[in-house]
Amino acid sequence: MYSRLVAVMVVCAMGPVSGMAQSGGMGDPAKAQPIVQQVCAACHGADGNSTAPVNPNLAGQHPEYILRQLNSFRSQGGKPAERGNAVMVGMIAPLKDDDLVHLAAYFAAQKPVPRAARDPALAKLGQAIYRGGIMAKGVAACASCHAPNGAGIPSQFPRIAGQHAEYTEAQLKAFRNGDRRNDPNRMMRAVASKLSDGEIKAVAEYVAGLR
Repeated sequence: MYSRLVAVMVVCAMGPVSGMAQSGGMGDPAKAQPIVQQVCAACHGADGNSTAPVNPNLAGQHPEYILRQLNSFRSQGGKPAERGNAVMVGMIAPLKDDDLVHLAAYFAAQKPVPRAARDPALAKLGQAIYRGGIMAKGVAACASCHAPNGAGIPSQFPRIAGQHAEYTEAQLKAFRNGDRRNDPNRMMRAVASKLSDGEIKAVAEYVAGLR
């Protein structure tokens, strides 16, 4: 039963997430540099390594995932943006489709800065959940989608290794509360809804130290 749950989650997540392919190219990092300096660097760092825990690291992230997230801050088809962050919505609004593709390519090409977990005991609990899930709650191992080292799977699952614990914790809670709704087939919402505050914090702490 548990192994079937993992399989179903993997299949459900393999939706149309490859916006790069839909845009007809992989983007030009050089064309993104002026936008990065003017728009992105203040929050995410010029090299995609954010120094503020509330802002995600983008360096080394899969370009398809970055593009999908950028588009999630846009209102499309008369519907409100899937992600309602007022700052990001404002930043994305004046950018063209090609700009987003170039930005995705730029940040994907940057080198992530290795980080470390700060609380060994908490990270140990997070490791158990990340690698083995929580069978009693029907929670699959995070590693089944994001890989044992947190590298993710290009065009399917994002890289989460080395992400700020505070950011990861906030996003898991946003999925749990339904404030973030851009996960394919509600997969992350289904997982996060079964996790307690302590379990979320533990997973976030462990993820921060992955590399």
